[in-house]
Amino acid sequence: MHTLTRTETGEPFMESVEGKVVWKKLLIIPLFIFIFAFCFFASVHQFWTYEPEQYNFSPSLQTAHAGNTSAAPKDKRKVIILLWTWPFGQRFNFINCSELYGSPNCHFTVDRSWSQKADAVIVHHRDVCWNTKGLTQQPRFPSQRWIWFNLESPSHSPNLGAMKNLFNLTMSYRKDSDIFVPYGKLQLLDEPQPLSIPLKTKLVAWVVSNWREDSRRVKFYHELKKHITVDVYGQQHLPLPRDKLLFTVSQYKFYLAFENSQHEDYITEKLWLNALSSGTVPVVLGPPREIYERFVPPESFIHVDDFASAADLARYLLELSDDAERYQRYFKWREWLKPVAGISWAMHVCRACHFLQTTELRYQVVPDLSKWFV
Repeated sequence: MHTLTRTETGEPFMESVEGKVVWKKLLIIPLFIFIFAFCFFASVHQFWTYEPEQYNFSPSLQTAHAGNTSAAPKDKRKVIILLWTWPFGQRFNFINCSELYGSPNCHFTVDRSWSQKADAVIVHHRDVCWNTKGLTQQPRFPSQRWIWFNLESPSHSPNLGAMKNLFNLTMSYRKDSDIFVPYGKLQLLDEPQPLSIPLKTKLVAWVVSNWREDSRRVKFYHELKKHITVDVYGQQHLPLPRDKLLFTVSQYKFYLAFENSQHEDYITEKLWLNALSSGTVPVVLGPPREIYERFVPPESFIHVDDFASAADLARYLLELSDDAERYQRYFKWREWLKPVAGISWAMHVCRACHFLQTTELRYQVVPDLSKWFV
């Protein structure tokens, strides 16, 4: 006796049909799991900011003044870059950029006798803004790139009007700069890490050096402290050695990552280093929430603009402090992402070199920096 088939009877055997139905159901389960996993990883991946060795310049981030991109050159070449001044007079050791990008190493110099031979000149705004005479007297050849470099906000970038028609590339924390150099980034981990929150014994901390009574952040602090205790560190406040910063702040549940001025994309080490790297929850005052969400997950921080008043914010912080489950939600993103802060001057100039090696542009002079930056 043998099993009947469609060939022998002209009708499908019921047992065979049921078997197919079972197999279809079994196939649906792993398919569903695959789709769910794909969606999860895709949502996590959107918060992965650039990694040096995987950076690709995006034409969509290109500013209008720099012209249109064309295909990147196939052969990366050695680039000579003149650093016009040490940023804020701070000397540093140049590093081997090829180790970061897997491309030919860059040649850096601070010797101005190379000004006409260099492929590019990096000029740090704050070191030349009040005396541009040395720059304006230098001839710039059509193929040479002059890079305006600035990590300060427009409120602390004086005399921008003196920078007209000098530069053909921008390099700053602004995401629409030609060369994007943020204060920090998030790094995607190879595998999920168990949730680890430093022991919290205190409530709110703030480290501040530039104290101005007329600034928005100081005015907001005065209102906030009426409703909740804030421990303030810095000049004329509690002493805090630099090497104790992360350990000290890690003991607090919340940190006031208040920027000294509010401008597009201006998110500094106050978020990346003081708050996220120390393992606390940042309470941010700076650009709008949607700009912060370009850089970090929406449930990784608390924005002061989400509250009608400082009193409402204080009430929320106190409620959150007493609810361990809700508080821990602000750390869930850390299972897959790691904050990276303290990006050095040397890495910034390497990024400029990588950009020059991999991007071809029709360079155009920036007629007025202040119109774009401010």
